[in-house]
Amino acid sequence: MKAIASRENPLVKRLHALAGSARERRKHGETLLDGAHLLDAALQRRWPLKGLVVAESGLASAEIQDLLARCPAEIPHYQFPDALFAHISPVDTPSGILAIIDLPAEPAPEKLAGDVIVLDAVQDPGNLGTILRTAAAAGVRDVLLTEGCAGAWSPRVLRAGMGAHFGLCIRERVDALQVLWDFPGPVLATALTSDARELYDIELCRPAAWLFGAEGQGLSPSLLALATERVVIPIADSIESLNVAAAVAVCLFEQARQRRMSNTSHSSRKGD
Repeated sequence: MKAIASRENPLVKRLHALAGSARERRKHGETLLDGAHLLDAALQRRWPLKGLVVAESGLASAEIQDLLARCPAEIPHYQFPDALFAHISPVDTPSGILAIIDLPAEPAPEKLAGDVIVLDAVQDPGNLGTILRTAAAAGVRDVLLTEGCAGAWSPRVLRAGMGAHFGLCIRERVDALQVLWDFPGPVLATALTSDARELYDIELCRPAAWLFGAEGQGLSPSLLALATERVVIPIADSIESLNVAAAVAVCLFEQARQRRMSNTSHSSRKGD
């Protein structure tokens, strides 16, 4: 393990830039995984790592020692003093370990037939990461991000996603109108419009494309016009709307509930 103690070291400068700048991440084609949980998720998925950085205090952690032992020996390991690690950490409370990975290549275009989520200009990293985690938990693999969304592979979005990225097909800066024009299932948009139907009155057993916009502006008019069904989540009169991450969770797990009930019903009829 190589010890580095100077802020003037080229690696330190590069890591500091990766932590705080989307431009630098695109320039180098790299990003950072911060924390033991993310590194563990990457190792479980056999995600290729380029380097590991550990804080001096992190070496006292049994969890971090276990992760280091699981990492391939050929991956460079670096040890930083705690203050230097805090300098390059992408989060306010440094975890003690981070990994360097390449930004993944854009997935090859393919015809969408299963469930898909389209996020329109969702800019908050915490919301975006939470949505990705929810999608993975609900069994939705395809996520499309329009221009204006936060970078899916930024350190803060990765941290909020808690490893969900490694099991999803994420496409960024997508022209959703072009991609969805021949989608074979319903296109559902959450919208507070007079023609919207309540979520619990809609049949959700078919593969669907879900459209979600950011708080404030909501979906762009062109995307909203693409919807075959507009959906509203019934909430108490005293509340104007839900956070977009909460709305995604409600919709996807209502869909999952309906499908589970449908499968249970089919299984029961087969057993009669």
